[in-house]
Amino acid sequence: MEKHQYGFVFIFSIILSLGLVSFLSCIAAELKRTKLVDLKLNGKLCSLPGSHAFGFGIAALLCLLVAQIMGNLIICRYACSRDKRGSCKARAPGIAKILLFISWMSFGIAVILMSGAISMSRRQPYGKGWLDGECYIVKEGTYIGSAILVLVTIGSTLGSAFTANTRYQADKGQKIHAQVVG
Repeated sequence: MEKHQYGFVFIFSIILSLGLVSFLSCIAAELKRTKLVDLKLNGKLCSLPGSHAFGFGIAALLCLLVAQIMGNLIICRYACSRDKRGSCKARAPGIAKILLFISWMSFGIAVILMSGAISMSRRQPYGKGWLDGECYIVKEGTYIGSAILVLVTIGSTLGSAFTANTRYQADKGQKIHAQVVG
């Protein structure tokens, strides 16, 4: 049982680290995004250089995706009880389900915000722009908003995993106690 707990703590810390890297990448992307000063106009045509925000945004998105997948695998591991036939019955506590819902909602919004901002952070040559040949600049605070959503996502995912693990350990303890008494 101790060995199992160390594994949980190890995975928990990996998810937390990935969330921190994603958060810091969002902050770096906000600092490195293209600004209005970088916009070049030639008549009706505009051009924007690529920015380092593109790379930071991709890193943030990938770290968040991996953390979300790992967190949900842990939740599934502890929220399913297998009977003798091998089927899985969900038995997560209500708070774990609520936190999981919050996690997925914030994850979805963060991915949408980051994806749009990342695509605007690429180079926009004259006449091609981001959309319909026009240049677009990532609005100030977009990556900061994504960073906040990353924290909400990671926090609620880890909270849900911790709650599901606590319930799993309690159920496991009751089964062992019932076997010893019976």
